[in-house]
Amino acid sequence: MFRKVLGIAFAAALLGGVSAAGAADKASEKFLKEAMEGNLAEVQIGQLAQQKGENADVKNFGSQLEKDHSAANEKAKTVASQMGVTPPTEHGKKEKAVYEKLSKLSGAAFDRAFAKAMVDDHKKEISKFEKQAKKKDDPTAGFANEILPDLRKHLEMAQSLATGKPVTH
Repeated sequence: MFRKVLGIAFAAALLGGVSAAGAADKASEKFLKEAMEGNLAEVQIGQLAQQKGENADVKNFGSQLEKDHSAANEKAKTVASQMGVTPPTEHGKKEKAVYEKLSKLSGAAFDRAFAKAMVDDHKKEISKFEKQAKKKDDPTAGFANEILPDLRKHLEMAQSLATGKPVTH
């Protein structure tokens, strides 16, 4: 009887560990997919900034976003492949709403809205990436750590644009 109870307890502990690992995998998969959707959006918004921006710093920042987030997405695809995750092919609903809003603007109005949107977006992304980077033994932690410096640089650039100070990066 004791062995049977012990065996059941052991099996339950193992199953509990599997479900916790499964939950961690699902959370990692969700993070990675959202990161890739965000990268796709930043590339597209960067292109938009190059087309519709009035200020040279806005255009240059748009180019930087396009370059950095394209590279980040390639890194994310590598991690996704290792995890068996199918990469998304388009950005999410929230990102689409930001793009739609910005696409209707041009000149100085675009520049202001773009800078504000990039400050807001990068603050949120940095928070998500910092949280993910702290997860030990998580396949996405290394990716998050690798991308964080670019996200922080982008936030500084966006804040400079939003405050009208010269962009120094």
